[in-house]
Amino acid sequence: MAHLLIVEDDELLRDGLCAQLAQAGHTVTGASDGAQAQALLDGTRFDAVILDLGLPVVDGMAVLRWVRKRLATLPVLILTARDGVEDRVEGLNAGADDYLTKPFDMAELKARLQAMLRRSRMPAFGGSMEMPAGNARLRVDAQLPRAWLGDEPLELTQREWELLSLLVANAGQVVSREDVFSAWQSESAEGAGMGSNALEVYVHRLRRKLADSGLNIRNVRGLGYMLENATP
Repeated sequence: MAHLLIVEDDELLRDGLCAQLAQAGHTVTGASDGAQAQALLDGTRFDAVILDLGLPVVDGMAVLRWVRKRLATLPVLILTARDGVEDRVEGLNAGADDYLTKPFDMAELKARLQAMLRRSRMPAFGGSMEMPAGNARLRVDAQLPRAWLGDEPLELTQREWELLSLLVANAGQVVSREDVFSAWQSESAEGAGMGSNALEVYVHRLRRKLADSGLNIRNVRGLGYMLENATP
């Protein structure tokens, strides 16, 4: 599941959202104002943000613009009482991935959040992704089938790059086989015919290409795969 940041100054609503989303299996952190949200985003990796606009200290729209300058591909769902067309247009133009007005239905919020997270895991979502790899860094272009270990390019096929992109985007978390097949199907109809045996082949190839990187693709029995930094 995902690590979510809930930025909401209404304590009752914030606690309720945190409890509901934690019950759904997510790791959830709450922030009561824009400045606290910025501090958390500076020091912690999140998979998505649910952001109120009417925040104290730093306004939600200012937080959104701040996020887009520093964390260009981080998914942001605006959850606000501002329901005017102009407000929605301003929020989406400022970089929000989705916009939901209060009062809202919890089932719809969860569905929108899941759709946003699925989109963010696709290689074509944009930007580039990085993570430590021993004494170097692994960098994956999220739009083109390219990746580098330190300054050295990795020779990857299209499918290997798609799989690596998904693993890096969810580093330290389990990526299910269904997530991989969904990502492959989104890229081409060819992915629809892929089976578990083919996936094992691609995982094996990636392990060989990352053998000297300090990174390990761990098979989590019955769940899927996890990319982790094996270097102490």
